[in-house]
Amino acid sequence: MSSISSQPARKPSWLKIRLSGGEHYKQVKQIVTDNHLHTICQSGNCPNMGECWSAGTATFMILGEICTRSCKFCATKSGKPLLPDFEEPKRIAHSIKLMKLKHCVITSVDRDDLEDGGADIWAQTVRAVRDVNSDTTIEVLLPDFFGKREYLDRVLETQPDIVAHNLETVKRLTPKIRSAAKYDRSLEVIKWIGEAGLRSKSGIMVGLGETFDEVMDVMDDLISVGCHVITIGQYLQPTYSHLPVEEYIHPDVFAVYKSEGLKKGFYVVESNPLVRSSYHAENHL
Repeated sequence: MSSISSQPARKPSWLKIRLSGGEHYKQVKQIVTDNHLHTICQSGNCPNMGECWSAGTATFMILGEICTRSCKFCATKSGKPLLPDFEEPKRIAHSIKLMKLKHCVITSVDRDDLEDGGADIWAQTVRAVRDVNSDTTIEVLLPDFFGKREYLDRVLETQPDIVAHNLETVKRLTPKIRSAAKYDRSLEVIKWIGEAGLRSKSGIMVGLGETFDEVMDVMDDLISVGCHVITIGQYLQPTYSHLPVEEYIHPDVFAVYKSEGLKKGFYVVESNPLVRSSYHAENHL
């Protein structure tokens, strides 16, 4: 199979998104607001926000809400960020305790304006969360830190339970959709995560014009650097200024991706249209 057949431009029935609501949703929203926190759920227009927040979970985004990169797929604001907030790690830890989370996910914007890419704040955040929530498992979704291992190691030394870094797309499309990140550099980051003895994870979007064979190549590349978990979801255009969807991939193709990924040796393959990096993250341990 060399390519995936195109689907109609209109969103198909399998992309119906569950609406937000319920008491848990309101509680999570209130905690996020009261503690002046940012979540990738909101800034990334995640289609699963209603489901996850209603279940009392959220993915926290540290180091502000303004990214120094301007990737063509991402709804997060880009521009000149504010200075880091050194009280943020404590607020994240306190909020996780209020939410009584058994598993938390933390990510960040890219901070290319900072010498260490935000590595110190990252390390402080993981330590603060663990100090306040000793029974909570921690997943981090990291930037590439310019491909500098000494900065990545500052975070890895805190021993998160899962460490993720997303490839986002296939190699051929990387220059088109990622403003500064490089495919091979991201693979190197994932390799370093595994070498540190930690469970590594990565994710891609489909529907950007990639072929089936290119997705298989991504899987092979990730397996070659020791990646344990992969997530595959449908790309959805955040605004008209972002890249359009080239095609809506049928759920049957996602099922094939899952089957092939497991055959290749991934411990976990999350593959369906609404999957995002942190979707069902609590199961990836």
